[in-house]
Amino acid sequence: MPVGVLVLNVGSSSLKAALLEPEAAAAPAARSHALWQGQVALPGPQALAEQLEHWLAPALEPWWPRIRAVGHRVVHGGERFRTATRLTAATLQELEALNPLAPLHNPPALAAIHWLRRRRPALPQWACFDTAFHAGLPPEAYSYALPAAWRAGGCRRYGFHGLSHQHLADVAAQRWREQGRSGQPRLISCHLGAGCSLAAVRDGRSIDTSMGFTPLEGLVMARRSGSIDPGLLLHLQRRGLSLEELEHGLNRSSGLRGLSGLSGDWQELQAAAAAGHAGAQLALAVFRHRLLAGIGAMAASLGGVDLIGLTGGIGSHDTALLGDLQQALGWLGPLQWLQVDADEERLIARQVQQAIALSDPADPASGAAAG
Repeated sequence: MPVGVLVLNVGSSSLKAALLEPEAAAAPAARSHALWQGQVALPGPQALAEQLEHWLAPALEPWWPRIRAVGHRVVHGGERFRTATRLTAATLQELEALNPLAPLHNPPALAAIHWLRRRRPALPQWACFDTAFHAGLPPEAYSYALPAAWRAGGCRRYGFHGLSHQHLADVAAQRWREQGRSGQPRLISCHLGAGCSLAAVRDGRSIDTSMGFTPLEGLVMARRSGSIDPGLLLHLQRRGLSLEELEHGLNRSSGLRGLSGLSGDWQELQAAAAAGHAGAQLALAVFRHRLLAGIGAMAASLGGVDLIGLTGGIGSHDTALLGDLQQALGWLGPLQWLQVDADEERLIARQVQQAIALSDPADPASGAAAG
C-alpha cells in the first residue's frame, strides 16, 4: 500500500524533492529520514521543464508504488487558501489568477503541478501555502493605509516564508517544552537566505511579519530590494522606466546584488568584503542595518522577546552572524537563541498527511479541497 508523501518545493532558483514516510514527517525537531530526496539548481526560467523531465522523472521511477500523495509548496495563496488544499481543476484555475502576486514563485510551482498531473493524473496532489501561517494577522498588522476601495480589492499585507517560519516555531515550542516551561515562547523567527523575512510569533501564531503584498517588502535580500519608498517608483516611472523594467530591477538586480555591484551570494560577498571590496562592504552593512531594525520592530509587536530563531541558508549556518546579532541586540535583555535548518519539506508532508486524515484516512483520493 502506498504510504509516502512526495514533496516538491520549487523555488525561484532551485527544485527540491523528497519522499517522506509518515513517521519521518511526524516530529518537527527531528531530521528528515527520507526514502529519497534531491535538489538541483534552476539557473533560468527554462531550466524547470528540463529538470522535471531529465532529472526528476527518472529519479522517481522506482518510487511511484510508494507514493500516496504529493504536496507542493506554493508561495501565494491569496486570502482564500489558508490550509493544505486538494488540487483540482477549479482550485488550479484560482491559483493561476494569483500568479501576478508572486511572479517568481507561483508560476514555477504550478508548472510542476501541471507536469505531474499529465504524468500521474490519478495521484492526489495538495498545495501548502507560504501565506497560510500569516492568515491570522490582526487588521492593524495586515492593513495598508490606503483608500478603502483599494483595500477592498485585496491590497493588503499577506506575508511569506510561512512554511519556514511555522517549522521554526514548531521546533522552538518543542525545545521550550523540553526545558519544562509552560506555554510557548515569544519568538522572532528570522528566515535568512536568498529571500529574507521576519515573523513575530506569539502562542505559535504569526502576529506580525516583514513581507507584505508581495515577497518584495521588508528586508534586503539576495536580488530583491526589500522595502523602498513607493515615491521612488513613481519617480522612475516618470523618468520613462516601464513596468517590466521596474519589476525586473526590483526582483532580479537589487538587494545584495544591486548594492555590491558584484553578487547576491552571501559567502562570496563576505570574502570580497574581507578583501576590501567597497560594494560588498556596503551590501553587508545595509543588510545588517535593516535586519537589526526589523528585529527591533518585531520585538515591539511582541511586547518582549523570549527567543530569536534563525533559519534559511544564511540564518541556520552563519555562526558569525549569530554572534554579531547576539552582541548588537543585547539591549533586548536575557533571551534564548536558536539556529534551525529549514525543513519545509517535512512540514508540507505533515500538513498533507493531516489533510488526508481529515478527508478520509483510508482513501487519499477522496475528500474535497480544504480552502
